[in-house]
Amino acid sequence: MGMAVGGNGGGGGGRRRRGGRNKAVISEINVTPLVDVMLVLLIIFMVAAPMMTVGVPIDLPETQAKALNSETQPITISVKNNGEVFLQETPIPAAEIAAKLEAIATTGYNERIFVRGDATAPYGVIADVMARIQGAGFKNIGLVTQQKKDQ
Repeated sequence: MGMAVGGNGGGGGGRRRRGGRNKAVISEINVTPLVDVMLVLLIIFMVAAPMMTVGVPIDLPETQAKALNSETQPITISVKNNGEVFLQETPIPAAEIAAKLEAIATTGYNERIFVRGDATAPYGVIADVMARIQGAGFKNIGLVTQQKKDQ
């Protein structure tokens, strides 16, 4: 009665792994998917950015004034060249301007209100709109223009 002693520490039939390699963890970051996602996002924002401007297309007059820094989004009233008045992007009769502004002003009478008038719009309509805004009690009113390009 003999007993065979194997090299694997004991009894029966343990198999050794032959030719097995220990796979090392890859510690490199695969940047290719990240670059692909960033390029897609860049294209989306490049296409969407021009659509984020105020929706009423008007031809603003050019002046030498510098751009204003704005922390919050102001309320915008636009006057087209045919005298049509818009609150943000919604057409509105001039008589309803004061009531609508009081309803949507979040900071009360200190709300910033920008008046965008087309360069060919009747001056009387723009003056009437501004008078109605001021008559409602709003004090922070500004006219929006484009910066003049140096020639």
